[in-house]
Amino acid sequence: MQERRVISVTVINESSVLSRISGLFAGRGYNIETLVVAPIPDSNLSHITITTSGDSRVLEQIIKQLHKLIPVLTVTEHCDMVEKEMALIKFSSDTPLAEIEALARSFGGEIAAGDAKQVIMVATRSPSRINDLISLAKRFRPKEIIRSGVIAIERS
Repeated sequence: MQERRVISVTVINESSVLSRISGLFAGRGYNIETLVVAPIPDSNLSHITITTSGDSRVLEQIIKQLHKLIPVLTVTEHCDMVEKEMALIKFSSDTPLAEIEALARSFGGEIAAGDAKQVIMVATRSPSRINDLISLAKRFRPKEIIRSGVIAIERS
């Protein structure tokens, strides 16, 4: 049975770490749905958030293998996490600005930039709310949609 997993990994920030981690997934034929990597302030560490879906047995093996990688310090895989994702959506300047602003506000977003050619909306919400936003935005025929990928932090 397929299940969704969010895996949070703290690593020593050095070359080839990301390659080794993604290789664990590729070697078992699993896709990484989203991958976000960022340095941890005032340290030589990075935080990696991976979203994937798959068979629970194989995902448990991947988690065990992650723990064994030398540059990996911690692996957190928990269902009680706060998850956020950002979306940037670009519209033609012909699109009614009031309607774009109303859509953005209804998802806690805003107009991030605009000029004579285009308007760019930004919103940060849970992945499911970002899905809803994108679904509704499609009626305005956006020129481009960019998603950041999921970032997550354990609640406890």
